[in-house]
Amino acid sequence: MNNIIEQMIDKYEIKNTQDEINALKEIIQELVLCGLSRGGFFEDACFYGGTALRIFYNLDRFSEDLDFALTSPNSNFDISKYFNCVEKELKAYGLNFETSTKKKENKTNITTAFVKGDTLELILKFFPKKEKNNYDHILKNIKIKFEVDINPPSGATYEMKYKLLPSPHQIKLYDKSSLFAGKIHAILCRNWKTRVKGRDLYDYVFFLANNTNVNIELIKNKLIRSNFIKDKDNFDINILKEMLIKKFNEIDYNEAKEDVLPFTKDASSLDLWSKDFFITITDKLN
Repeated sequence: MNNIIEQMIDKYEIKNTQDEINALKEIIQELVLCGLSRGGFFEDACFYGGTALRIFYNLDRFSEDLDFALTSPNSNFDISKYFNCVEKELKAYGLNFETSTKKKENKTNITTAFVKGDTLELILKFFPKKEKNNYDHILKNIKIKFEVDINPPSGATYEMKYKLLPSPHQIKLYDKSSLFAGKIHAILCRNWKTRVKGRDLYDYVFFLANNTNVNIELIKNKLIRSNFIKDKDNFDINILKEMLIKKFNEIDYNEAKEDVLPFTKDASSLDLWSKDFFITITDKLN
């Protein structure tokens, strides 16, 4: 096994095949970030979302995707020019992955790409077993999605972070207050009737538990862009709390728990989830 990959795997508590897959996905995410950094991606873009929160702020749940936003709008941004850097980084550690762009019929503000590799090949390579296992349920490719907002709203604030593994590199990302704004936007604007995403609620609790202030300028601009509010509407922290309370009255918390359970190892942390719980803790929002 590659010594660097072995170092990265050692931090995980592996109990079953799903743990192995999640560990591999997280390691691949960090290799992709390193490749993007080497390619100069973070000169024009920054990292945000649940995976940014996990890697840099110790969020204790698995997160599937890599989310980025340009620091300035650029309708001509081409994510594919960084594919070679990503694939080169992965191959340097013995990982054979292909990178591709998702074709979209209609032009949007989000550019989407994927890195894909053979799940079974990776499991056997990095988690060799003496006993014979039935892997029929994991024959699909491991797939990591990364998305770039090429026309982000203004108001985000950033910071530079450093990672030592797989090799020293630098990443620009939203600071915690801007990450919190993005999470609140997701809670308010996601279509919860078709997709209850408990991961958003889990992260909301994480931010409040860590006394994180919300970037009020960024959340306002995000809500304007999503047509949730108008530019001339009154908006402040108390109005934002009212919006959240209205949303917390509408959510199916059993479905929300089911969504987040595969991503966290502490199911008991969800026991208190209810309308009253989320409305009460929202009083802490600053």
